[in-house]
Amino acid sequence: MKKITFTLPAEALGTASEALLLGDFNEWNLDNAIGLSVQPDGSLAASVELEPGKTYEYRFLLNNGTWINDWNAQQYIHNQSFGVENSAITVPAEIIKEKATPKAKAIATKTVTKKATAPKAKKEKIEPSVKDDLTKIEGIGNKITKLLEAEGITTFAALGKATGKKLKAILETAGPKFQLHDPASWPKQAKLAAAEKWDELKALQDKLVAGK
Repeated sequence: MKKITFTLPAEALGTASEALLLGDFNEWNLDNAIGLSVQPDGSLAASVELEPGKTYEYRFLLNNGTWINDWNAQQYIHNQSFGVENSAITVPAEIIKEKATPKAKAIATKTVTKKATAPKAKKEKIEPSVKDDLTKIEGIGNKITKLLEAEGITTFAALGKATGKKLKAILETAGPKFQLHDPASWPKQAKLAAAEKWDELKALQDKLVAGK
């Protein structure tokens, strides 16, 4: 088993003060819900022993009755039965190291020595790709996130600079099921997220319905 720690930032709580962790690992049973503890920085956290090599879906239930996702989840999976997106985590499988035989050690030593004498190849500097979790914007899910990323919109800052006309064109090109979405509020939300004004963003989102 591998211990996994789930966390929620303080700003994710809104008017709530407590949170419970429910998911596949406790069969979404409220009686087996795992309470999150308050950390020194105001965030909430809970650790769970999970089996490596498996994927688990989960969400947080706040004490004001609101369900929320993990802001930093590995991925989000759409649940067709309930029409919601759940947070998901895949626990890495444990790698079992085989004990090396004397012969294998000799070969490994010879290989390392040979490599040490070879000229070093010049490594190219790889710039890491910068992405923000665009699903934090009300009205944007995983599928729309992929549409935006395909157009080079991968950060809150980039989304904040996009015009409503451009966003509407992206949705219209993607097909009829995306044309129902109204992206008018997305740039404004994105600017608040880029500035890390989470309280103002939440206040705005509380007034919105599906991003409208």
